[in-house]
Amino acid sequence: MTDTTTHTTDPATIDSAAGAAADRQERQVEQISHVVVRFAGDSGDGMQLTGDRFTSASALFGNDLSTFPDYPAEIRAPAGTVNGVSSFQVHISDHDITTPGDAPNVLVAMNPAALKADLHRLEQNGLLIVNSDAFETRDLEKAGYDHNPLHDDFLSSYRLVEIPMTSLTQKATELLGVKARDSERSKNFFALGVISWLYSRPTEPTVEWIEARFKDLVKASNLAAFKAGYNFGETSELFDHPYQVKPAQLPAGEYTNITGNVALAWGLVAAGQLAKLPLFLGSYPITPASDILHELSKHKHFGVRTVQAEDEIAAVGMALGAAFSGHLGITTTSGPGLALKSETISLGVSLELPLLIVDIQRGGPSTGLPTKTEAADLNIAMFGRHGEAPLPIVAAYSPAQCFDAAIEAARIALKYRTPVILLSDGFLANGSEPWLLPDVSALPDISVSFQTEMNHVADDGTPEYWPYLRDPDTLARPWAIPGTPGLMHRVGGIEKEDGTGNISYAPANHSKMVHLRAAKIAGIADDIPLATITGDADAEVCLLGWGSTWAAIDAA
Repeated sequence: MTDTTTHTTDPATIDSAAGAAADRQERQVEQISHVVVRFAGDSGDGMQLTGDRFTSASALFGNDLSTFPDYPAEIRAPAGTVNGVSSFQVHISDHDITTPGDAPNVLVAMNPAALKADLHRLEQNGLLIVNSDAFETRDLEKAGYDHNPLHDDFLSSYRLVEIPMTSLTQKATELLGVKARDSERSKNFFALGVISWLYSRPTEPTVEWIEARFKDLVKASNLAAFKAGYNFGETSELFDHPYQVKPAQLPAGEYTNITGNVALAWGLVAAGQLAKLPLFLGSYPITPASDILHELSKHKHFGVRTVQAEDEIAAVGMALGAAFSGHLGITTTSGPGLALKSETISLGVSLELPLLIVDIQRGGPSTGLPTKTEAADLNIAMFGRHGEAPLPIVAAYSPAQCFDAAIEAARIALKYRTPVILLSDGFLANGSEPWLLPDVSALPDISVSFQTEMNHVADDGTPEYWPYLRDPDTLARPWAIPGTPGLMHRVGGIEKEDGTGNISYAPANHSKMVHLRAAKIAGIADDIPLATITGDADAEVCLLGWGSTWAAIDAA
């Protein structure tokens, strides 16, 4: 989502809502500081799309926000089952926030399975909106209910609102010639319309998006369902009054709502431009990292080259080869792929070449939980290589900050001639928040200089090139592109002699090289800013964290 235009909406844009303004005056709009809404339904119910559109409308309205998509690993899980539930949680606010919220204030459950999967998350006395049409005997059995929870005191702790969304959607679309089964696919837009009215969201962005995204009957059906849902909220007596979350007082500038994976991809593109290097990505598709490959493939005009490799090992080998030839070499993966890439990463440590390994963490071990977030790869990132093979690690802490983290990881890799592991996770990758577009002129210059001349004189006075003659400040070795006249040299996985780069099995030299590589990495600590303390600096307790735990720690 990259729309950065502010939209406002006249209620007249919603058909059959001529009495909207007068009715809204009678039912005063209650101002609230924030709200957490969770949409939940089958994988095929369009919950990700619904949450995305509510998020986009809120971003255009000017709210601060944070989102958390949650969906099953299967491409299409069995309909009506708890394992097949897809949900999307969005937190909108009139002030700065960092998390998608803990207990939702509102749960929209499109079927019994969604109710069973997510009811425990809803706060006590929270608003529970259900599609009552979906609570038939067969639907209840699929979800594991032996009775209809809508018909007893099971939900007495919540403010239950039953809406026959399926039948109302069918009624709204019947004059369009849409078949009943096809119109059912638009019920998510009916739900979106209800919530848009309830929280005074602008409708124009959603209407424009539907008109641009869909064609013919599908467009007409979705528009009719969205408008019907909005009108239902306006005209029914099921809600006491609507609410509004005013725009947040954010720093001045131009904003876009962005996910962590897109921000990270854009950061990599920016790093290539700032370094004045072509960017190469070797990647094997894996959840939740694949979106970076998809996004980077759109930016060939920035000198970006992408290859979808046959496996994880081939992908990192391509990226390391690209680094050897003078590119900003990058590979993306998740936990299982990081394990497979470990030998080649060790080779990168030995070669002392700049290489970015992006690990979008997920639940493990093994295949684990492909679509669920977890930040459990720190140990493998630190120690998951044979021998003494230290390297720096950069961890992003918010979706928008993934942009800056990518640039910083590239800066360190290029300056110190080392592989760098950049850690993100599924929460950051798929979550989104407003991002203040940066002043490009203020971004750091991370350009590098390739070695083009001899750098050593032999005892007989002959000039020569030593590939491991180090910079005294950074201990980085020179970077000479293959084919540079006169700079023929040897690199590889076998231990090299300090300075000359000749193969050496001498214990003393090996010890020296191990300590030199370790000292180079240790010295990076002097090139990064000190950690900052937020909150009360005189507090008795200090919470220390890394990565995406920052959001919860900051909120606490």
